[in-house]
Amino acid sequence: MKKKTPILRNGAVQSLLASLLCILLGLLLGYIALLFINPAGAGEAILTIVKNFMTYSRSTAQLKYLGSTLVKAAPLIMCSLSVLFAYKVGLFNIGAAGQYVVGTGACLYCALGLNLPWYLCLIAAILAGAVLGAVSGLLKAYCNVNEVISCIMLNWISLYTVNTLLTLVKEEASPYTKTLKSTNPGAMLPSLGLGQLFSKNDYVTIAVPLAVIVAVLVWVVLEKTKLGYELKATGCNKNAAKYCGMKEQKNLILTMAIAGGLAGMGAAMLYLTGFEQWQCTQSAVPAMGFNGIAAAFLGGLHPIGTLFSSYFIQHITNGGAYVDKTMYSAQISDFISALIIYLCGFVLFFKFALNKWLNKRDEKKAVKGGSQ
Repeated sequence: MKKKTPILRNGAVQSLLASLLCILLGLLLGYIALLFINPAGAGEAILTIVKNFMTYSRSTAQLKYLGSTLVKAAPLIMCSLSVLFAYKVGLFNIGAAGQYVVGTGACLYCALGLNLPWYLCLIAAILAGAVLGAVSGLLKAYCNVNEVISCIMLNWISLYTVNTLLTLVKEEASPYTKTLKSTNPGAMLPSLGLGQLFSKNDYVTIAVPLAVIVAVLVWVVLEKTKLGYELKATGCNKNAAKYCGMKEQKNLILTMAIAGGLAGMGAAMLYLTGFEQWQCTQSAVPAMGFNGIAAAFLGGLHPIGTLFSSYFIQHITNGGAYVDKTMYSAQISDFISALIIYLCGFVLFFKFALNKWLNKRDEKKAVKGGSQ
């Protein structure tokens, strides 16, 4: 008879407990920081961040701003899947931010400069991200250039290249790109009635369910297909994979291309809704790609887990906008979000510590049982 695995030994349970611990510690540290700044409103402020759209009393307003949170969560899901996919194959895709940027440039130029329909703009964003990811893959496969170094360099190259490209489609009186609704409505992602479910929030589009579908597909590819097995085998030991007849160089390039395509797709899921415009004078890489790293780890490096972790990170980020600005600065929400995001990096450490404690406990039980 097969011995039943203790619940604390279950990988999914460990990931969940580690993620919850990270969240609680982040909120606690945030609360302590608020106490130092202004103790009078610390409790109310931290509750406001957690409540987000629930601070509104009317259900219509709650639904509308829930929809806005989901709009921003969809691209974050894609960036977290990008990081997760590469990590499962033994690569650290810190270039999701740059791939997200070139996806933005491709979809907006195709929409505003070439007047293409939404589905071609979406494909262009995926291809742009995939090409940039493949560049890092090529450098890794044939020149043994660490993907972290190449990705960081490409992030900044991508940002200034896209800034230059999108000046061709920006508004005359501002540094922002033209609005999709007035320039090319056909480039906007279809809503299919989803906006009506969120109090006529027209920004809620097929991007939200599409992100969920892609997360499921990533799980299927990684866990249920021959391709996923080969990619993970290459990541674990490329020499062993080569010995078994796998094309390790091709797999490295393919992995980074897929990861880049996912991040590029995330950019299209945001900018093709018309929710935001790109600022052509932007001097910092968007945080969405870097937050994807935190969401991937907070989600236990599982595609389905990233759905919940990405939503949570976006939930607290949006919730910070409702904090009383007369008591705290506008950056306080970013500070608390950063604390939680920073602690997300310790998910694997918490799992390691838990397993170490369980092993010691089992050893003590075994010694005690043997002495009896």
